[in-house]
Amino acid sequence: QVQVVESGGGLVQPGGSLRLSCVASGDIFKVYARGWYRQAPGKERELVALFYSAPAPKYADSVKGRFTISKDNDINTVFLQMTSLKPDDTAVYYCNFQYSTRWSTDALDAWGQGTLVTVSS
Repeated sequence: QVQVVESGGGLVQPGGSLRLSCVASGDIFKVYARGWYRQAPGKERELVALFYSAPAPKYADSVKGRFTISKDNDINTVFLQMTSLKPDDTAVYYCNFQYSTRWSTDALDAWGQGTLVTVSS
């Protein structure tokens, strides 16, 4: 019932920047967490940046100081501003929302289809 859609991926040179966007729609009453994950070929999906209920976001050590996550609580969006991109950042980036409906506080997860970021000269 909930749809998550990412956008903004593409090809960028090392040192460049990209901004990823994600919007969740559907029966979302409360968002407990929202964030970005990525998966490179042959690797496990890993956390990139995440908002919990606390204001301060969590970042993977590999992206600290380079990536910034932001959100708009009013419209269930989350963004990822990526700067100083490296070839190792090449991956499919996935957006995730952990949420509840009006009828239960049980947490549910919704994932986007992914957007490809390729960092190459």
